Amino acid sequence: MLTNIPLLIVPFIVYNIQIFLTGGIAIWDQEVTRLTMISGSTWIMTMGDLMIGLGLLLLFFEIIKATRVGANSIIDHLLSTFVFIAYLVEFLIVKNAAHSVFFILMIIALIDVLAGFSVSIRSATRDVQVGGGGGGYGGY
Repeated sequence: MLTNIPLLIVPFIVYNIQIFLTGGIAIWDQEVTRLTMISGSTWIMTMGDLMIGLGLLLLFFEIIKATRVGANSIIDHLLSTFVFIAYLVEFLIVKNAAHSVFFILMIIALIDVLAGFSVSIRSATRDVQVGGGGGGYGGY
């Protein structure tokens, strides 16, 4: 199912396309926009900032997906774990992945894994009925 595909694979793919197609020339420090604030200070948004913003937006949707129950949620968590492992392995062994933007995207993927399992465990405990009054267990 397409709903099981981890959304955080999108920044992973975009980052890899950028570093492998351009020969590793990093675009993450390139300016996207520049705004003069009321205070007189200048705020500059870079491509790296934009990529991290995309990662955070996708994390929001991943956490919403984590609230689903059923077998599909297990597959979703498993695939999200694989995406995090891919981030980690690439960060450790690929020279051009040793960048702060990639590191922050990897941390976002880790938060997705931890939040997904936490939400699932929390919602599963609500589904379990402990004790109960008047069940068929001897009428205690």
